[in-house]
Amino acid sequence: MVDPFGRTISYLRVSVTDRCDFRCVYCMAEDMTFLPKRDVLTLEELDRLCSAFIEKGVRRLRLTGGEPLVRRNIMSLIRSLSRHLESGALQELTLTTNGSQLSRYAGELAEAGVRRINVSVDTLDPDRFRAITRWGDLGKVLAGIDAALAAGIKVKINAVALKGVNEHEFDDMIRWAHGRGMDLTLIETMPLGEIGEDRTDQYLPLSTVRDRLSKSWTLGEIGYRTGGPARYVEVAETGGRIGFITPLTHNFCESCNRVRVTCTGTLFMCLGQEDAKDLRAPLRASEGNELLAAAIDEAILRKPKGHDFIIDRDHQRPAVGRHMSMTGG
Repeated sequence: MVDPFGRTISYLRVSVTDRCDFRCVYCMAEDMTFLPKRDVLTLEELDRLCSAFIEKGVRRLRLTGGEPLVRRNIMSLIRSLSRHLESGALQELTLTTNGSQLSRYAGELAEAGVRRINVSVDTLDPDRFRAITRWGDLGKVLAGIDAALAAGIKVKINAVALKGVNEHEFDDMIRWAHGRGMDLTLIETMPLGEIGEDRTDQYLPLSTVRDRLSKSWTLGEIGYRTGGPARYVEVAETGGRIGFITPLTHNFCESCNRVRVTCTGTLFMCLGQEDAKDLRAPLRASEGNELLAAAIDEAILRKPKGHDFIIDRDHQRPAVGRHMSMTGG
């Protein structure tokens, strides 16, 4: 699959549910209305959809949410998709999780061929963690990370940089993550969906964060990539890596190799644009994949050059109306 700008699309992120057991302040409102179950693809439909993309050249598949591990019987889907790892058609099957269910599922994930996961941890302070996630228990998440590491899964920590909230913690988070052999990726907050907060009060440019970190650490440029948008540096003092995902201060659109599918079967060619393609209708219209493949092809030819994220006092409305939990992180 090649888009109009010559970029090969080899990375698919699929939201298996819009539901989550946290209510992070930068992601969703506390009083969320979730999709009715009839609108959500079944696990069998998700398997078929993912497999169609793999047949068309996707080599990396990430399952997201919401929180993917709260989807009932999610391990049956993961075990089924692992057949593409065994055949060699898929290079990597991974997921992004808040860690709340990892203690329960880490062993099964490893057995299914999941070798790497991203876990969202925005603070190491239990009270601040509860305030950011509204409902989360840091101890439970840390126990889940321990379980994943013990199962042989490589863990990368994702932290959203929030002005006045966690910006003083990044040195400690580097020491903690790198001390356990985990990379740390910092992410700028993104203007997706109404969250009941003013994002101009949350937004912390990572250019500022990096400048601050460079006063405490020796940061060396490296060419390391995981297939996603993060740009990495190596910390000489720890030997570990820090990734920076900067959709606002330095967007990564020129090398974008990704598309996203929601749990309703809606394909978004760009996280920051509203243009989308319904894949649920062709998926359900026929037992074969001809209609589905044609719909995917047509959509890839509409993939835009990039997004238009802006956060400032003149742009207080979200860039797009849907929440990150709907599109998938």
